[in-house]
Amino acid sequence: CTQETRNMQALRKRVTGGLACRQGTCPPRVTSPQGVSAQQHGNGSVQIAAAPAHRRASCVKVHAAADSSATAERTYDVYVNDLKPLKVGESKHVLSVFVADEAGLINRVAGVFGRRGANIESLAVGLTVDKALFTIVVTGTEATASNLVKQLSKLVKVRYVEDITKTERLEREMMLLKVNAPPGSARSEVLQTAQIFRARVNDVADRTLTLCVSGDPGKVTAFEKAMHKFGIVEIARTGRVCLRRGEIDGPTLIAHKAPEPVLPDSPEPITEEDQAADVYIVDQTEVKGVWEVGNLLEATYNAGEATDYEAHTLSIEVADVPGVLNQVTSVFARRGYNIQSLAVGSSEREGMSRILMVVPGTEPTIAKLLRQLNKLVFVQSVKDLTLMPFVNRELLMIKVRCSAGQRGEVRDLAAIFRADILDVSANTLTIEILGKEDKMKALTDLLEPYGILEIARTGRIAVARDSGVDSKLLENLQRFG
Repeated sequence: CTQETRNMQALRKRVTGGLACRQGTCPPRVTSPQGVSAQQHGNGSVQIAAAPAHRRASCVKVHAAADSSATAERTYDVYVNDLKPLKVGESKHVLSVFVADEAGLINRVAGVFGRRGANIESLAVGLTVDKALFTIVVTGTEATASNLVKQLSKLVKVRYVEDITKTERLEREMMLLKVNAPPGSARSEVLQTAQIFRARVNDVADRTLTLCVSGDPGKVTAFEKAMHKFGIVEIARTGRVCLRRGEIDGPTLIAHKAPEPVLPDSPEPITEEDQAADVYIVDQTEVKGVWEVGNLLEATYNAGEATDYEAHTLSIEVADVPGVLNQVTSVFARRGYNIQSLAVGSSEREGMSRILMVVPGTEPTIAKLLRQLNKLVFVQSVKDLTLMPFVNRELLMIKVRCSAGQRGEVRDLAAIFRADILDVSANTLTIEILGKEDKMKALTDLLEPYGILEIARTGRIAVARDSGVDSKLLENLQRFG
């Protein structure tokens, strides 16, 4: 027999009776290894046909394309975030707002966005002596951003507003992340991943680790994604802070200088602008209250001043909807409270944001404020972290005037405080430092003789310590014995 006859006999043996056609179903098709197809008919005969070469090639291409698309969906670069499509003509705008400190000013800034339906994606502000620099990220069109800049510049205490979206700038964020890490291989893997991202361990408990990471927004998001498989318990995230690269065009934005004291025998006359409060008109010569409290952040900037008020750190989880920040800050502004630190960032739950703020007050008055906050519709939870052991951190970016011969001195000072140098120009250095307020105050005091040009702070973020270690109590024991 020839080879073709043997192939046909082999195909007939592989085909079983002709039941398919008798039952009204499609006849079965058998494909040989050589690409030859056989179809059985009701009378038991077998028709053999070779599959066309172009059809086999197209099938191979389809399977290869499907495999490549599946691989492309599974693999991505480390710093690629899940992109959310924006509407036509919309983009993210970064606004820099330089203000002088005043009670209720944060509420008025947030109200400009809330009344126009603009959702603040992130916000960071920290009080430096009597001045503050807001960094706000908002989504909208060019016309919307221009209108927001115009309206913000109309506020009384606002000194400078700029849309720095298209300028060369340095961007930094910071995140405190509490992750499940039971002892064993899981904890080792968490620590190895943290080392890759240069994250620092701030608290170690029996079942959890609290990590702090800073960097550009892509790095922070990538670290959060890497920790998701272990189980994230809580996230406290700052907004984005920005400083322009290189030299400063125009006048200095922030001059780090303590306010001059006013002698009792020659008091300054009180103007109408000084008497104008956020909601109520208050005669400062007769009425005393919480609106007169200075910066209480660890008593850094007003050391030695006796006060009955304490800096309370509040953690508020809210729904991510336009205007919610204005609702929260209004609770404090209507009662004359000055928010001294504010950080707004995404929470560990999708569609939620966490607001971290520092306000001065007594324990009974803060308890009343918490009850008022719980009545708001979009507020999910409110916690006063001051009453429990917690870890807190803040990020500061500082631009200092520095000649070529002084770079070594400034670099050595930054190394002592474990600070990083982010940008170098002909006459300036930009430094990033993480820590508490007293650490930042010590560095700024040492850099002040060189000439501080700009300061941007994120505000304090904090999470509760699962280990139960009260660092504030330990500091008091070391100080007072």
